Amino acid sequence: MHYVSTRGGMPRAEFKDILLGGLAPDGGLVVPERYPHLGVAELEHLRTLDYPSLAFEVLSRFIGDIAPDTLRELVARTYTREVFGSEAIAPVSRLDEDLYLLQVSNGPTLAFKDIAMQLLGHLFEHVLAESGGQLNILGATSGDTGSAAEYAMRGKRGVQVFMLSPLGKMSPFQTAQMYSLDDPNIFNIAVRGVFDDCQDVVKAVSRDADFKRRHHIGTVNSINWARVAAQVVYYVHAWARVARSVRDEVSFCVPSGNFGNICAGHIARQMGLPVRRLILATNENDVLDQFFRCGVYQVRPPAAVHETSSPSMDISKASNFERFVFDLLGRDPDRLRAAWDAVERDGALDLSASEAWHDIARYAFASGRSTHADRVQTIRDVHRRYGRVIDPHTADGLKVGREHAEPGIPLVCLETALPAKFEAVIVEALGTPAPRPPGYEDLEQRPQRCVEMDPDSAAIKAYIAARTD
Repeated sequence: MHYVSTRGGMPRAEFKDILLGGLAPDGGLVVPERYPHLGVAELEHLRTLDYPSLAFEVLSRFIGDIAPDTLRELVARTYTREVFGSEAIAPVSRLDEDLYLLQVSNGPTLAFKDIAMQLLGHLFEHVLAESGGQLNILGATSGDTGSAAEYAMRGKRGVQVFMLSPLGKMSPFQTAQMYSLDDPNIFNIAVRGVFDDCQDVVKAVSRDADFKRRHHIGTVNSINWARVAAQVVYYVHAWARVARSVRDEVSFCVPSGNFGNICAGHIARQMGLPVRRLILATNENDVLDQFFRCGVYQVRPPAAVHETSSPSMDISKASNFERFVFDLLGRDPDRLRAAWDAVERDGALDLSASEAWHDIARYAFASGRSTHADRVQTIRDVHRRYGRVIDPHTADGLKVGREHAEPGIPLVCLETALPAKFEAVIVEALGTPAPRPPGYEDLEQRPQRCVEMDPDSAAIKAYIAARTD
């Protein structure tokens, strides 16, 4: 397996060459040169495997330069009952006829990001031990990526984490998860702005090739290919648990902000997984819903980003979207560069009159939008019908997913976080907080530490340099 850039300016590379990085050297995103294919016999075999064995089988198709026995051992160390609370790792629960919940939120930070981040922690440590190198991770978070990365990397040899988050824009639980860590290799930077400001700083630093090289900068944001690859696994896992036969199709509904999670579903489908529909749900920040309805991707300025009760989706620039557009444009880097030049120049990409847009149906996307009132109502309805408490992001997904459900086609909604992380909206919906897992009872009362900074890439580079020189 070799990797290339969506923008065509990166020589073919192997997995370990691109593991520690973020953007490709030409500013594009790293993608496989081709998607591996899962045939009927392979899918039949995958249906028989437990989660760690399935993860090895899927990931080995993307990772050709780590010895199979080593990769199997790294995967086995990642996906354990001790870390994820059950042997299933990502349990699939039936809510109703043909309606299921994929629980990918049982890791140490109670969010789906743990599924990939825990693996990245082991992969990073292994590769750095081989090379004797160091890694300084620079990331941006709207709520869950930051804590998942920090919990995965705390104490890891040769790794430091510099995590940018929007000051005052995360839930109190999310904030405390990050800022209460006192590990010496973890640095939290609270940026005076919104998530897109944080993400812009990460991209600006990533474009400075000399700074990246001198300070060994890598990333764990969803632009990191290994994160997307790890998330492909649970789509295969959920299909295997729900499909009645190897040829049966399953639909997925996915709350989406940065397009990373549903991008993994798109890749699983491109690999041959029988996916009927990929149903994308946004909150009031509905840039992606607008694209899938009318073919126009319109980036909003930071001042126009809504602060909502599903804050991890308060994003107007979806970093992973470039990977899908690359496929949509026939994997042509010249067309992709022209498209992103338009985004940078005009703040928008209009494909509504293009040949690519007329062909979009073959990618099987549907989309919809959810509001605060929808979230509250969905949380109440799910609790009344099924006796379950869901978080507001999962509520966005279920609300939109049920609007697009088809009779006889199983619909799997991704539970992307546990409700304890978003107490205010749960209390509003149900009148009482969601129960907290053991060990989180006093989280918000623990001492917190972070540094506040403006979204100034030069100042943040100076902060990082002072701690890595």
